[in-house]
Amino acid sequence: MDNYPLLNIFWTMLELFLWILWFFLLFKIITDIFRSDDMGGWGKAGWTIFVILLPFLGVLVYLIARGGSMQQRDVDQARRADAAFQDYVRKAAGSGGGSSGGGSSGGHVEDLAKLAELKNSGALSEEEYQRAKDKLLA
Repeated sequence: MDNYPLLNIFWTMLELFLWILWFFLLFKIITDIFRSDDMGGWGKAGWTIFVILLPFLGVLVYLIARGGSMQQRDVDQARRADAAFQDYVRKAAGSGGGSSGGGSSGGHVEDLAKLAELKNSGALSEEEYQRAKDKLLA
């Protein structure tokens, strides 16, 4: 380490940083190629071969030719993922329609409230109430 000057250390760090940055850009472009819906299979194969065989030229040409629409594809992908997540949350938070499960949903709470009203009004006996409650919670 004594014969490696400080400037060479900085230069090596810069080269390492640029090398890692280059791989991130290459992976981003390859991901964008396969995510693109407006390109057919032959177009995707051609761009992939071009980017892999001539990486510097391929990446620069890809950024010039299709770089403007990369952001739009990223935004569209994020919107689709957000919509899928929101749909999942709506389905998971929904009443469930009387399906048996460990989670208590709004439907079970409403049914238990109706049973309690029927018991308090005298329409159900204590045994009938317990049987209906056990059946509902099962």
